[in-house]
Amino acid sequence: MYPKSLKKLIDHFASLPSVGPKMAERLVLYLFKQDKEKLADFSQSLIDLKENLTYCQRCGNLSEGDLCEICKDKSRNQNIVCVVEEPLDIIAIEKTRKYNGAYHVLGGVLELGNSNNNLRLKELENRVKERNVEEVILATNPTTEGDATALYVTRILKPFNIKITRLARGLATGGDIEYADEITLSSALTNRREM
Repeated sequence: MYPKSLKKLIDHFASLPSVGPKMAERLVLYLFKQDKEKLADFSQSLIDLKENLTYCQRCGNLSEGDLCEICKDKSRNQNIVCVVEEPLDIIAIEKTRKYNGAYHVLGGVLELGNSNNNLRLKELENRVKERNVEEVILATNPTTEGDATALYVTRILKPFNIKITRLARGLATGGDIEYADEITLSSALTNRREM
C-alpha cells in the first residue's frame, strides 16, 4: 500500500507510546509535506536526543550535563528531596510552582518477581546519608506498585531518622463525590484538613 520508506517510518512512529497506526500515518504524511530544511532540523533533533541528553548524576533527571538545571539551582532547598518514579513526574510537579526542593528519580517502581536492580534506591540512600537531607517526600503514583515502592523506600530510610512524607490523596478538583471510587473517597476523608 505505502512505499517501503514511508511504511518503515509509519512503523517507527506507531511503536511510540500512545501513537496508534492512524496517528502514525498522519504524522508521517505531515512530515512528508514539510520542506527539506525543516525535516533536516527535525532529524538532527532526534540525533541530538541521544548525543546531548543524559541523566543527572545526582538526581536521575534528564540533563545536558553532569547535573540537571534543578540540581544546579542554588536557590532550591537541597535538604528536601521529592522521590518520583520518572523524569516526567518532575515536570508535573514543577508546573504547580508549589515545590522548591530537590528531586530523586527512582527510574520505575518495585515489580513483583523482578529483582528491581535498576531502581536508584542505593543512590537515594547515599544521598540522604551524605547530603544532610531533612525530609523525603514520596511522590510515587497511587498504584499498588507505587504504594509498595513508597513503603519500601520508607523502610530503607527509617534508620536515618528524617521526616518522610507521602503526597496526600483525595478528590480531584471539579470532580463529583458520587463518581469517586471508594479508595479515593476514603483517602479524601482520612487526609482531610481543618478549614
